[in-house]
Amino acid sequence: MKMTDGQTKYLASFIDELSHSGVENAVICPGSRSTPLAYLLAEHPKIKVYMQIDERSASFFALGMAKSTKKPVVLLCTSGTAAANFYPAIIEAYYSRVPLIVLTADRPHELRDVGAPQAIDQIHLYGKHVKWFNEMAVPEESKEMYRYAKNVSSRAVQISLQPPEGPVHINFPLREPLVPNLLIENLFETQHKLISVHNDGVLTLHTNDWEMLASRLPEKGLIICGVIDNKKFKEAVIQLSHHLAYPIIADPLSQMRSNIPDGHLIIDCYDAFLRNRDVVNHFQPEIIIRFGGMPVSKALLKYLSHYEDIPQIVVDNSLGMRRDPAGTATNVIYSDETIFCQEIVKHSLAKDISPWANQWMNVNAKVKNLLSKVENEIEMNEGKVVYELQKKLPNDACLFVANSMPIRDVDTFFHNTSKNIRIMANRGANGIDGVVSSALGASINHQKTVLLIGDLSFYHDLNGLLAAKMHNLNITIIVVNNNGGGIFSFLPQRDEEQHFELLFGTPTNLSFEHASKLYNGEYRKVENWEQFHQFFTESIGFEGLFIIEVFTNREQNKTSHQELWNLVNDEISKYLKDV
Repeated sequence: MKMTDGQTKYLASFIDELSHSGVENAVICPGSRSTPLAYLLAEHPKIKVYMQIDERSASFFALGMAKSTKKPVVLLCTSGTAAANFYPAIIEAYYSRVPLIVLTADRPHELRDVGAPQAIDQIHLYGKHVKWFNEMAVPEESKEMYRYAKNVSSRAVQISLQPPEGPVHINFPLREPLVPNLLIENLFETQHKLISVHNDGVLTLHTNDWEMLASRLPEKGLIICGVIDNKKFKEAVIQLSHHLAYPIIADPLSQMRSNIPDGHLIIDCYDAFLRNRDVVNHFQPEIIIRFGGMPVSKALLKYLSHYEDIPQIVVDNSLGMRRDPAGTATNVIYSDETIFCQEIVKHSLAKDISPWANQWMNVNAKVKNLLSKVENEIEMNEGKVVYELQKKLPNDACLFVANSMPIRDVDTFFHNTSKNIRIMANRGANGIDGVVSSALGASINHQKTVLLIGDLSFYHDLNGLLAAKMHNLNITIIVVNNNGGGIFSFLPQRDEEQHFELLFGTPTNLSFEHASKLYNGEYRKVENWEQFHQFFTESIGFEGLFIIEVFTNREQNKTSHQELWNLVNDEISKYLKDV
């Protein structure tokens, strides 16, 4: 018997229960103190391990994988600042409701606060940004301790999956020697077995409440779908929209802009026309029902604020954080979103399509036609990148979108398509960090993933490209390089010329050809739209990393957007005068 047998069995019990509870993937960062956990994760026959060297990139990689698969992913690192580098991704996971099982190795208690290397205070390291924290007992050899390890493991997975889903943090104080004994027979078949308890219960209301709510729904209603990714909900809310004749304002991350049946009431150009005061005043709803996270569009947020006295119902399947940044919700109904739609349909009478719904659809169609004029742009234009990309994306592709300008251009120029396109982004904390890694993590679950990203976000996570090389991942990355922070050109800071470029424009004068070569990727520089189409088509059939760099001009981009918005504003105001 080796000195490490007790520690090995204890940690093997924990890891085996992760697998029994449904965990299939683990992302591991190298380090000494985490040695036994790393070895045992790699040894487990039902857990696939992905090694990542940079902790920040690793954590966002795990985030993207968990977001894509909708299953908890294990994230492991050694003690010290390695664990601190997980923090940005954990924050994003918490606010975007993504399940992560964060395991941090730690020095044993006798090596804390005595100047030992790689020893920091890891107790509640992530504060309120994890759903649950647990400091494990130092490993001991006994059936009671193996049972304890399994219980904590099962509980960690279940808590991460309970609405609102999110990260949990388990801290492991470990003593040397650290190398486990992998020769122990039946290592992952300990005597004590847990029956994993899955929480299949859902939030709902009493029948009387459904009946009362359904009976009070007026004619001029509006459904808003923000960030939500659930196939059953998508089907249910489309049925609800038809049943009540309520248009659906569909954020691109609602998954409501692709693979939608004919006869839908999907509004996908609202960001362009809700900037118009005449439109806002004309479309006065009698009720607003909102699902999911807050949409990207600032124009929509202002629309909601304009009608703050109108009943606004927020439906949420979680008793956790309230997603109402505008503070306009008059009612919050804690219910499973799919069940809400089904129960309202069940307890209400179907309505014919009304002039209210038809007017929304007519304005949306006219604006969509006006926005299509971006197709006539000859110069490399950021809005047109999205417009052309939608045409070229293959069916069943995943489009991962970076924050700042890319997600806003997708909101404006990515319209309803018959293709099945899954659109993803990190909209929990809305940061630009870790986007490359998140997209690569998502690519694990998608045959073809395309990342649309700006130059600053791309630079911010260049380390993340190593995952593509190490794990032979397929991804097309379209880098829109406007040499700086393009979104600031649309903000009030731009009106103050002094110091703008230094503080906000932040030009880096970088080209990413050499970065592509560093990670064995293919690189193409786009100089015209014919090349854009050619290179993108080439990338779809390519196995590995393929980077397409599109250079644009920040000032021209701002002017182009503004001219298009002005055109929409003028034409829609004229149209409404005749309605």
